[in-house]
Amino acid sequence: MNQIKVGKFIAEERKKKNYTQRSLADILGVSDKTVSKWERGNGMPDVSLMIPLCRALDISASELLLGERISDGEYREKTEELALDLIKEKKENTRKVILSLITLFITIVSAVTIIMCAGHLEMDTSIRIILVAIAVVIMVGGIFVCASLEWNAGTYECPHCHNRFLPTAAEYVKGLHTITRRHLKCPECGKKSMCIRRLTH
Repeated sequence: MNQIKVGKFIAEERKKKNYTQRSLADILGVSDKTVSKWERGNGMPDVSLMIPLCRALDISASELLLGERISDGEYREKTEELALDLIKEKKENTRKVILSLITLFITIVSAVTIIMCAGHLEMDTSIRIILVAIAVVIMVGGIFVCASLEWNAGTYECPHCHNRFLPTAAEYVKGLHTITRRHLKCPECGKKSMCIRRLTH
């Protein structure tokens, strides 16, 4: 799903209806900043808002998700294409999460093994320092690779307003987390909570 394309489509259809961002936001019960965020491609409408948004813009859900008008003749083909894209996106994001967990496991095992060898085997102090430095580099590099893989694997959903969003890299790194949740501030409602990872946008 191309968020930039979807955002441009929302903006075009809004203008055709002579809505301002504020008036469309009022219809949907969200802020004009939220509409602006969608139109810039920085997020997607929450699932609960998609049908009201489609009604307001007089478009179908498939057209919204594809970011283009669909003629009657190509409706079925485009809808099937959209369903396949969503399945592919979910599989790709699942693969990224699994790869990040494998990378993290290998990183920890490698770094701990090197540190244990440096601490228990007979060797010069200079070699011991070098081994510890290598272990630190492996740990930092491994965590960076994990974070890079996992950061944009899907989105996070706020448990309060159900807005889905992609945190900035800095917010992502700082947020306390479990495998499926991360402590983040929702850009929509402003509340900090354990947001749920969703593997699709």
